[in-house]
Amino acid sequence: MTAQAVTRVLIALGGNAMTSPEGGASPADQIEAIGRAARAIADVAAGGTEVVLTHGNGPQVGNLLVKNELAANVVPPVPLDWCVAQTQGTIGAMLMDAVEVCLAERGIVRPVATLVTRTLVDADDPGFANPTKPIGRYLTEAEARVLMGHGQAWQDRGSRGWRRMVASPEPLEILDAPAVAALIDAGFVVVAAGGGGIPVVRKDGLIQGVEAVIDKDLSAAMLARAVGASALVIATDVDGARVHFGTAEERPLGPITVEELRRYEAEGHFASGSMGPKVDAACRFVESGGERAVITSLDRIADPAAGTVVTTS
Repeated sequence: MTAQAVTRVLIALGGNAMTSPEGGASPADQIEAIGRAARAIADVAAGGTEVVLTHGNGPQVGNLLVKNELAANVVPPVPLDWCVAQTQGTIGAMLMDAVEVCLAERGIVRPVATLVTRTLVDADDPGFANPTKPIGRYLTEAEARVLMGHGQAWQDRGSRGWRRMVASPEPLEILDAPAVAALIDAGFVVVAAGGGGIPVVRKDGLIQGVEAVIDKDLSAAMLARAVGASALVIATDVDGARVHFGTAEERPLGPITVEELRRYEAEGHFASGSMGPKVDAACRFVESGGERAVITSLDRIADPAAGTVVTTS
């Protein structure tokens, strides 16, 4: 993305930016993967573009959940909102180190900051009454019962075992967006709203965390609009959205209007667990006034014409 094309861009990093090509999430795997992502990010920032970063955290939260499960008979499990906060800090610290190094290699001195970020959801969202988002690994019934005793919801998934189910409520507001904007205005590259943001609700005038998973791409679109980004770039492991996936008619989508993309979405071309949320987020950003949204591979984020480019016309 060039400085001529935009002045402020939000880049949403997918899970592939934090794991090895084989999906490994060891500390060494994560450091190496984030180093690769940082080089692409530095290429975007090198032209003077103001950059905000968000990121996924599925493997990292998954690791914390395993620790919760193994220690459940010894210490109470850490709630899911705490897990999101912890991974925001860990991934943010790695991104800060890596991006600063890559900028310095290009002769650019620009500070990088990570902001622990909360996302407001509706306490009455129907997802809380009927959680449908599976997270973590499969356990035996006996193992799941221990965690159910701590108030968690688990579901029998047949031969593979039991799996934890949580709500995935709609994001309403990025509460810390003003702080993100202030840091950008002060010249920082900012890492914020990792994992969709720490899920919180407002009850009796007070903010409190809740057990939920917020879609990271929808939160990214919301944050991008809140901080006045003119472009949203959703970096993933494919070159863009595709229609007729898995058939002889499969083809990638390049430049496209939001109306056309919504039509393909309504026809069922995008899977709900993968490309669907990215397409929805891209459309929402443009529909709410953003200039353009891009779905592309991580190594092509510096090219304003790469991938699926969504605009109003």
